Amino acid sequence: MSYFTLSANPTTQTGWRSPSVLLMIMAGAMQLSFAAWWNLMNNFAVQELSFTGREIGIQQSIREIPGFLSFAAIYFLLVMREQTLAYISLALLGIGVAATGYFPTTMGFYITTFVMSVGFHYYETMNQSLSLQWLPKATAAVSMGKIISVGAFAQLIAYGLIFAGWKTFDLSFTTVFLIAGSLTIAVLAFVIIAFPSFREGVPQHKKLILRKRYWLYYALTFMAGARRQIFTVFAGFLMVERFDYHVHEVAGLFLLNGAFNMILAPKIGSLIVRFGERKALMVEYVGLILVFVSYAFVTNATVAASLYVIDHAFFAIAIAIKTYFQKIADPADIAPTAGVAFTINHIAAVAIPVIFGLIWLISPAAVFLAGAGMAVISLILSSLIPSNPDAGREVDFWYRRPLPQAAE
Repeated sequence: MSYFTLSANPTTQTGWRSPSVLLMIMAGAMQLSFAAWWNLMNNFAVQELSFTGREIGIQQSIREIPGFLSFAAIYFLLVMREQTLAYISLALLGIGVAATGYFPTTMGFYITTFVMSVGFHYYETMNQSLSLQWLPKATAAVSMGKIISVGAFAQLIAYGLIFAGWKTFDLSFTTVFLIAGSLTIAVLAFVIIAFPSFREGVPQHKKLILRKRYWLYYALTFMAGARRQIFTVFAGFLMVERFDYHVHEVAGLFLLNGAFNMILAPKIGSLIVRFGERKALMVEYVGLILVFVSYAFVTNATVAASLYVIDHAFFAIAIAIKTYFQKIADPADIAPTAGVAFTINHIAAVAIPVIFGLIWLISPAAVFLAGAGMAVISLILSSLIPSNPDAGREVDFWYRRPLPQAAE
């Protein structure tokens, strides 16, 4: 019998077996394999499989299909708990990554990508739902920042080992994929044994939920998914294809990303609590407009690397979209809406890699200028978030306010 067979109240459990610590360890376990996979993915595709923008676009669209189907998570919750589904998802992620190097063909890479992605996206769906249920509203942004920081530390471990060991020990893609996936499974085994089964805060609806009053959250989520593809697919591909970054150089770049996230994410969480979701997101989108326009015209590898690190640093501010929803949501809507939100987030993600992969063959600059346009739309949407969002106060149509009248 393991500790996992015990049931515990998440609001009273303290110490290292608390829900927040479990979320941190799971975030680290996820990143051990996903970060390594992400580090090697472009080099594996180009060097082992001779991928062009067309094939990488197809592969990335396949990777996003499970995200598009995240709404189905609510049906799995009819037969299992959210914590259990999170564990199963981490196992699939580890297995998919560990198997990648053993299938060095185009179809093999597509299949292992799909298995890995099912695990990754369903874990992320459950992680978001459990975080919003287990973490207090007043400090959720700070706690989420700490969770991201732990994930970034795990990224540092993965990237650091690849950076130091790739040339030193003449590592192969197969070996690194296997080690990374196995580490995730090993950490998963530990948390299953060590942590209790936490009860959800409020019983969750076991059906899909779409509410009109959540429309701004849906819109922000959709645009975040579209913008993310420009970074995750094409910014990384730019570094390998145009600037000829090798595996250990990509690992070094990701090390910088992880270090910045580990340091900045908790501070960003605190700033969101202090200044609010609207101001935080507006800062992010103004920064992204500048970064994407710069990507379009960059010709220097060092400048491109700097843009890549700055771009990645903005990701932590996306916490604000989650905490905005936490403040406006009916507590019973959190789990079903998490699945719906991930599906909305991935509507664009399924189509953009393929379509923009073809655009890339004609003009890489056009891809990044389109990303800047997406950031402009997100900036406009984020300006509609109220200063103090709450149920019944979900949107602030500031442009409808009457202009102040001059004193007579």
